[in-house]
Amino acid sequence: MQSDHQELDRLDRAILSVLARDGRISITDLAQEIGLSKSPTQSRLRRLEASGVIKGYHALLDPIRLGMDHVAFVEVKLTETREKALQAFNAAVREVPEIEQAHMIASHFDYLLKVRTTSMSAYRTVLGEKISTLPYVGSTSTYVAMQAVKETGLAEM
Repeated sequence: MQSDHQELDRLDRAILSVLARDGRISITDLAQEIGLSKSPTQSRLRRLEASGVIKGYHALLDPIRLGMDHVAFVEVKLTETREKALQAFNAAVREVPEIEQAHMIASHFDYLLKVRTTSMSAYRTVLGEKISTLPYVGSTSTYVAMQAVKETGLAEM
């Protein structure tokens, strides 16, 4: 069985750590920060991109300043969990923009969704019109977050 795991050395990890903090850093500054010259740094960066370790570069938006400060976690129990049902649910979840994250869970429920909206009433609409109508949804339970204590991506290697 082939693994998707990529072996990374100290310099690869240093590149990833710097990019996680500042994705807009120049190659020259990145090379200086990790202690390599520009050409080998650029080669390593291209290899990390080509291998899929670096999936892309994005702006990190502040959801609070955008008025998206209502976060709910939703437990979803499916009516069946055969592969066809899982694939249909997974595909449908990807089409709902308010669902920030979706994780298949080994528990008494099947999925945990992180849903971000502008308000409780907006969430109620998303729950009623989008989440509850996803394929094979049997039941849901909602937990409203009062405060995000820690929300980060993979920042350190």
